[in-house]
Amino acid sequence: MIEWAVITENLPEYGAGLWLTLQLTVLSLVAGLLLAIPLAVLRSSGRSVVSRLVWAYSYFFRGTPMLVQLLLIYYGLGQFEWVQARWAEGNAFWLIFREPYGCALVTFTLNTCAYTTEILAGALRATPHGEIEAAQACGMSRLTMIRRILVPGALRRAIPAYSNEAIFMLHGTAIASTITLVDLTGAARNAYSQHFAPFEAFIFAGVVYMCVTFALVGLFRLAERRWLGHLQPRKAGSVKV
Repeated sequence: MIEWAVITENLPEYGAGLWLTLQLTVLSLVAGLLLAIPLAVLRSSGRSVVSRLVWAYSYFFRGTPMLVQLLLIYYGLGQFEWVQARWAEGNAFWLIFREPYGCALVTFTLNTCAYTTEILAGALRATPHGEIEAAQACGMSRLTMIRRILVPGALRRAIPAYSNEAIFMLHGTAIASTITLVDLTGAARNAYSQHFAPFEAFIFAGVVYMCVTFALVGLFRLAERRWLGHLQPRKAGSVKV
């Protein structure tokens, strides 16, 4: 029999864990996207040195587990004396890495930024050459063309691939509980430790994750209809003769 008390008695903690999960997901996605746009432009540029530097960054964060990255930032930075000195001085920037929330947010941002950079760089390379020629014919400078033609078009084309990255990021935040943060997975772990009922504790967390995932899928479908509707195949009978 399912012990509903495991869920009902821990609903406030589940709610707080869900709120923390949504915070980490949304903030890391927004910050990662803002950082990824200029990096993607550099990644797709013809300057090999700059492009290779961006590639090295994305290769590291895409080639190593996010859990390892989180543990390196949370536990690894504190072993350096110069970091400890910045903490003692009260340096606002380095104090971010003293708290688990800051470490998790920085890790998730850098990780999703690496994936988003490659997604946007691929979308930039897929820009139809006719659009570039039209911008050049209008006398646009390189910077103006990037701002008004290349980046907006790449953002629209990247929506389907970026939706997967957003979902992966939501699921990836589950590792935040490994550094004492009580996110949705951490709340489920606490419920399990209190009642010794792993099925009820974790199945409820899984259902909540699934509901949030479905909500994200719905939002991205609306975005695709809004900005990629002109690329959808027309339905039979919709063309007037």
